[in-house]
Amino acid sequence: QVQLVESGGGLVQAGGSLRLSCAASGRTFSGYAMAWFRQAPGKEREFVAGTRRSGRSTYYEDYADSVNGRFTISRDDAKNAVYLQMNSLKPEDTAVYSCAAAGSYSIVSTTGDGYDYWGQGTQVTVSS
Repeated sequence: QVQLVESGGGLVQAGGSLRLSCAASGRTFSGYAMAWFRQAPGKEREFVAGTRRSGRSTYYEDYADSVNGRFTISRDDAKNAVYLQMNSLKPEDTAVYSCAAAGSYSIVSTTGDGYDYWGQGTQVTVSS
């Protein structure tokens, strides 16, 4: 059974930092796209950051405009994990953050299309 399990969420003051982790099990995602999405109460799910293959062992990184320069996505294929370092957090970053992974070399989208596996999410709350 494939599982994605997020951790690292919590309550932080504006300007603070958090590091989210997503551990995958049940299969390897080495070489496949992985990403972070978030959903705030009453809002649609939105893309935060993604990593997708650009070469034999390199990856592109994509970021939503709202987090570019503040968040950094990284992955460790040996550990089958993806991470999200979040700095300079703002109250508007408050949301449930979920990781997602593609099960093949299909095209992925910032809408979430192409991602086959999703975690349950971890709550991030930023106080002002």
